[in-house]
Amino acid sequence: MSVLPYLVAAWIFLVGCYGLATSRNLIHAVGCLSVCQAATYVLLLAVGYRDGATAPVYSDIEPGSRPVVDPVVQSLALTDVVVGATVTALLLALVLQIAKRHGTLDPDELSELRG
Repeated sequence: MSVLPYLVAAWIFLVGCYGLATSRNLIHAVGCLSVCQAATYVLLLAVGYRDGATAPVYSDIEPGSRPVVDPVVQSLALTDVVVGATVTALLLALVLQIAKRHGTLDPDELSELRG
């Protein structure tokens, strides 16, 4: 098994974290968080990949006759996509409310939110 997909997932995650740390805009921060979430898609695909395997549909083949891809990892990836879209939508709604109430998207100008 190749280590390349794991390195790609780590690189995507680090790029998202760098963008999140250097962000001067809340919408940009939400986008960078979505990039970090995309690294988990690549990681799940790397974990579930089997060389020479087919889709886990047993209607046309006899079970155990040839290798199939793990369907649990595929369902986790699909669940990850749904959760990522939901979190992104929620965060963008919160950013919209912050922009309406405070008139800015710069995190440093939101002094009213400091403790």
